[in-house]
Formats: sequence, C-alpha cells, structure tokens
Amino acid sequence: MTDTNISLRDIQAPLKQQYRDDPESAVITLKADGELGSGVACKVSTGQAMAEAGLHPATGGDGTQLCSGDMLLEALVACAGVTLRAVATALELEVLGAVRAEGDLDFRGTLGVAKDAPVGFREIRLSFDVDVRDGGAPAAEDKIATLVKLTERYCVVLQTVQGSATTSVAVNPAA
Repeated sequence: MTDTNISLRDIQAPLKQQYRDDPESAVITLKADGELGSGVACKVSTGQAMAEAGLHPATGGDGTQLCSGDMLLEALVACAGVTLRAVATALELEVLGAVRAEGDLDFRGTLGVAKDAPVGFREIRLSFDVDVRDGGAPAAEDKIATLVKLTERYCVVLQTVQGSATTSVAVNPAA
C-alpha cells in the first residue's frame, strides 16, 4: 500500500460517510465565469489565471486564443487522467503514461454553411497510453479492465459528454 493510497482513503473516508448520512450535502454546484472580451473573445477565469477563448482558425480565428472545443477535450483529458489515477490508487495499481482525447468537428455546422451539418463534435475518442503495474510487475488483463471500467464510470466529464446533461440557457439583463 502506498502513502498516496493511505492519504487518499483517509481524506475521502469522512466525505463518503457524510454523503451517505446526508445525501444532499454531496450535491455541489460548480461554476465557471467569463467576461466578454474585445473582438470575438471571452475571458474565462480558471482559478489560476484568466484564459481568453476565441475563434478556431477553421472559423476565422488567428490561433492566438484558446478554442473552446479544445478546452472541452482538455477538460475530458484532465478528468479522465485524475479519475484513472484515483481508481488506480484505490486498486493499489501503479500507472504511468498519457491520456489523449480527440474529436471530429464539421465546421460547416458552426458557420451555418450547411444546415444538415451538425454543430458540435460528432465523435470524441478518449485513449490511455499507459503502463499499469501491480506490485512492480505488469498488471493482469482483468485488473486493467477493472481500472478502465471504473475510470469510465466515475469520470465526471466523460459521463456528462456521454449522457448529455440537461442544459438550460438564460439571458439576464446587465445590471
């Protein structure tokens, strides 16, 4: 058992008990805020810094600003990577490697060039290029399968993308 495993379990145990005892305390509202920038841009507060998103070069951007489609894939990679590491810790497995997400967009949809072209990703692929170890030796296929199955099950962003969360849109008058 690694120190990380003990630490993570120690940290999560009281939270899990609290959520069992009081299910409503587990419902947390996460937030993201943005400020409309100059030109065709939106500045997003990341908690660490301001990130400025703009048009992808395929829609007329110059490539100097972040693309929100890339940011979605980056959020998926981040969540899947953290979830994989947490699950590996719980299963007492060591994992090294990389996580990759790529998605296919038909920009005719977002530019309104073809009404039959979808707006948004039509396919997203998530992959893990990893070395999974169990006690220093290569992990058995069944342990790797369990690692992947649980990572898919508990990755918030992956489950949201796959499940298409109920979404609402509102316009509020400026104060």
